[in-house]
Amino acid sequence: MRTIYLDNNATTPVLPEVFEAMRPFLTEHYGNPSSPHCMGDKPASAVRDARVKVASLLGATDTEIVFTSSGTESTNIGIRGVVEMNRNKRHIITTAVEHSAVLNPVKRYGALGFDVTILPVDRAGRLDLDALRKALRDDTALVATMFANNETGVIFPIDRIVEIAHGRDVPVLVDAVQGVGKLPIDVKALGVDFLALSGHKFHGPKGVGAVYIRKGTRWAPVFLGGSQERGRRPGTENVAGIAALGVACEHAAGNLVHYHTEVRALRDRFEHELLDLVPDSFVNGIASERLPNTSNIGFAGIDGNAMLVLLDEVGICCSAGSACKSGAGLPSHVLGAMGLSPEEAASCLRFSMSSLTTCEDIDACIQHVPAIVERMRRNFISA
Repeated sequence: MRTIYLDNNATTPVLPEVFEAMRPFLTEHYGNPSSPHCMGDKPASAVRDARVKVASLLGATDTEIVFTSSGTESTNIGIRGVVEMNRNKRHIITTAVEHSAVLNPVKRYGALGFDVTILPVDRAGRLDLDALRKALRDDTALVATMFANNETGVIFPIDRIVEIAHGRDVPVLVDAVQGVGKLPIDVKALGVDFLALSGHKFHGPKGVGAVYIRKGTRWAPVFLGGSQERGRRPGTENVAGIAALGVACEHAAGNLVHYHTEVRALRDRFEHELLDLVPDSFVNGIASERLPNTSNIGFAGIDGNAMLVLLDEVGICCSAGSACKSGAGLPSHVLGAMGLSPEEAASCLRFSMSSLTTCEDIDACIQHVPAIVERMRRNFISA
């Protein structure tokens, strides 16, 4: 049975050239990049080269890139770093549809006595910018928001968010884990202060990420230790992962047009045909600008988790929401914030594609999904 992988917002397969970029630093070039002898030279050079490649993808300068272990670490560095530097400012703004990598650190500060404002979205997943304007205060330390939603793919207007926040001298952190590698991102044009990314979301390895920190931004390092990353993130660098991340960024930079055209066309055909073939189905966020690879579809009256099992039996891999909350058994907080009832949210599945997704993959999925939905509905009625 062929596996059809449509869970690329959870993680992506590592490209062969990305894997090969790791190999030398796990074998012959195993030295510490901070070492002054010859065994440190190639690892140090690899870290420098990768920093330039990451910066190039984002439109940043290399000194503004800090390597981390993950997107979650990157968002925590930004959130905690700003709060530590501005202890007299005890108000944080975020949105109701954030990933737990943003929501949980912000909620932690709420438990410590900070004021937290969680901005609403509408039925299409769009952020209420007027609510942002009204929420900003003199003691607001940070606005933390995502570039694009991991469940629905809905894209936020980051340039407008930054303009509004900077109008009150409030920095902005952007969780771009789902956006980097799928859409062009220019941090200078957007004006963001922090931007988080994770390598495994765009065909890099797991365990490596980065955070862009705009030059001149006021923040305090979260971890204390050695002088790595210019003292901004101590600890011996994951050279193999960093080298691979650089290659993944190079590949992503050359693949953005493909994502915009071919991957989007696959996603649109997938949605159009399923909506035609499956009665009482709906796409969440369809009225909004979305990532070209993401489709969150609801099938009225269906238990999404049960449907996942049946899809898996025919080789189709997708998800009922964020992989980081898989197994929690709770309805999606994202879909709930968009106004879906618990029953509606529970009927939804996320299908997320990549540049490796083929027409044959989509054809097979279109063949199986309607039949599975029909069988589940028929069994429910007969029960």
